[in-house]
Amino acid sequence: MMKRFYLIITVLLLSCATVFAQNEVRVACVGNSITYGYGIKNRDSLNYPMQLQRMLGSHYDVRNYGVSGRTLLKKGDHPYWKEDAFQEVKNWDPDIIVIMLGTNDTKAWNWKYGDEFAEDYKDFLEVFKNLPGEEQIWAALPVPVFKANPYEIRDSIIHVEIPIIKAVVAKEKVHLMNLYKALKPYGSYFPDGVHPDGKGAYYLAKAVYENLKEKNKE
Repeated sequence: MMKRFYLIITVLLLSCATVFAQNEVRVACVGNSITYGYGIKNRDSLNYPMQLQRMLGSHYDVRNYGVSGRTLLKKGDHPYWKEDAFQEVKNWDPDIIVIMLGTNDTKAWNWKYGDEFAEDYKDFLEVFKNLPGEEQIWAALPVPVFKANPYEIRDSIIHVEIPIIKAVVAKEKVHLMNLYKALKPYGSYFPDGVHPDGKGAYYLAKAVYENLKEKNKE
C-alpha cells in the first residue's frame, strides 16, 4: 500500500515538474562579447542575460549565447554562423530570441562586405523564423561605441547599420529593439568604449527587459 502511495506521489511530482517546464518561457540572448559579458568582473553573475534572468523571474529561462568577436556578416573574420552556439540556439528552440550582432562587423576588414549586411541579416532572421515553434524574434540595434578603442570598432558604421537593420526588420516582420538609443546615456559604464561593466550590463538588461515586458504584458 505504501509503495503504491509513494509511486502516486512520485508521478504527481514529475507531472508538476513537466507542466512547470512546459510553462517556462525560454529566452535566448544571441550576440557577441557584449552579450557574453567580456571584461565584466564577476561575469558569470553580472553579464546582461544573467541580470535579465533576475529581472524576468523564475517563470523564464534566459540563456547566454554570446560569443566574443563574432560577426553577423557571413564573410566576416569570425561569423556567428559557424559557431556551435548558433546550432545550440536552434536546437533549444526558444520562445524569445534577442539578437544583438553588428558591432564587430564595423571593423574595416569586415565592413568591406557591408553591401551584403542586409541580405545576411535577412538570412539570419529567416533561420529563426523557420524553427518549428512560435518564436518571438527581436532584432536589436547595437549599443553605441563611445570612444576610439583598440578593437577598431566604429560608431560611424553602426550609424550606417541602423537604417539597414530597421529596413530588414520591417520587411521580415520581426520586432525591433533600439538598444542604441537606450544605452546612449550610459557611456561612463563602458570603460573601453565598447563593452559594458556590470552596471552597464544592468542598464542593457533593463532595456531588454522593458521591451519584452511591454510586448508581453499579461
